[in-house]
Amino acid sequence: MGSIAAEAPVELVFRSRLPDIEIPCHLTLQDYCFERLPEVSARPCLIDGQTGAVHTYGEVDSLSRRCAAGLRRLGVGKGDVVMALLRNCPEFAFVFLGAARLGAATTTANPFYTPHEIHRQASAAGAKVIVTEACAADKVRAFAAERGIPVVSVDDGVDGCLAFNETLLEGAEQFADEEVDPDDVVALPYSSGTTGLPKGVMLTHRSLVTSVAQQVDGENPNLHFSSADVLLCVLPLFHIYSLNSVLLAGLRAGCAIVIMRKFDHGALVDLVRAHGVTVAPFVPPIVVEIAKSARVTAADLASIRMVMSGAAPMGKELQDAFMAKIPNAVLGQGYGMTEAGPVLAMCLAFAKEPFEVKSGSCGTVVRNAELKIVDPDTGASLGRNRPGEICIRGKQIMKGTLRPDP
Repeated sequence: MGSIAAEAPVELVFRSRLPDIEIPCHLTLQDYCFERLPEVSARPCLIDGQTGAVHTYGEVDSLSRRCAAGLRRLGVGKGDVVMALLRNCPEFAFVFLGAARLGAATTTANPFYTPHEIHRQASAAGAKVIVTEACAADKVRAFAAERGIPVVSVDDGVDGCLAFNETLLEGAEQFADEEVDPDDVVALPYSSGTTGLPKGVMLTHRSLVTSVAQQVDGENPNLHFSSADVLLCVLPLFHIYSLNSVLLAGLRAGCAIVIMRKFDHGALVDLVRAHGVTVAPFVPPIVVEIAKSARVTAADLASIRMVMSGAAPMGKELQDAFMAKIPNAVLGQGYGMTEAGPVLAMCLAFAKEPFEVKSGSCGTVVRNAELKIVDPDTGASLGRNRPGEICIRGKQIMKGTLRPDP
């Protein structure tokens, strides 16, 4: 008798409940973010929460071009790397977009890292210029001088540093973007991943255009931002969550973005009230602080319609307790990792036409991507409600990683 062939195992692949969309991943990141510039040119783009300065979309576009020209005068060209060693400030965006126009990449770093950590990242990334602020200048001054790396400070009068405005923004705007391939690296954040020292994660123009589009593009965007929205940018831009889902997604949607240098209850309430903040991306530690604080009331946060939480899980208990402080808002979570572009999953309650979701869930896989759960020992595809390793596929995924050693 003939043998009966064993049935091939069924591979369960998860996809978004939203339909796939056309993504213009042939565009450079800056062209994608400013694709609707004629419609929003006069609208507020970046609002400095500390100084009150307001930059329109037209001004941010122009200042990023000037910054590109300034970086080129310092010797930065296509394929080079600029280090942004900055807390949240408008200059972060000018530098990031300016480097992108040159075909260069920006490696982002926390100015409160130790000097050793900063030096290791700058060396490994091959930074040609370091843009920083007064609080971190001492950490890089000698290191940069030994290697002939220019250091530019966004604060005036910092010894051993070039002044940002005079060095990078001086002169008339006469800059045409370099020819950039969608697979050229535009962002080089460092991530510890799962093992070893932090590694440079190479995110390309295609990666980030795809990731942002997966969130905010389409007739029913998974993350419904509009040009009427005011986003609060309190999460650090040197972290991929804020860089991607706040700055870049906000620029693409034409939102006003209110920039906070650091979290503070009083300053947050003042900015929410003053600017009518409608979208507040947080992380669980901030949610805990606000939920427990008697200084922050529901009236203070009444303008907020959406609270996004990510970077760490938030349990159902905390989520339910926080809802008392945001009576007019939808609260949900997302899940991602730097190497994945970074967003893997997003709460569908944020969609323009929202879905019902479970409290405490981190959302469902973003569209134009495929996700499966596998047994880490056998590689076999697993069904629902079974623990395993997440595998994600899509054009948002990193190009690769740099070696951790300089």
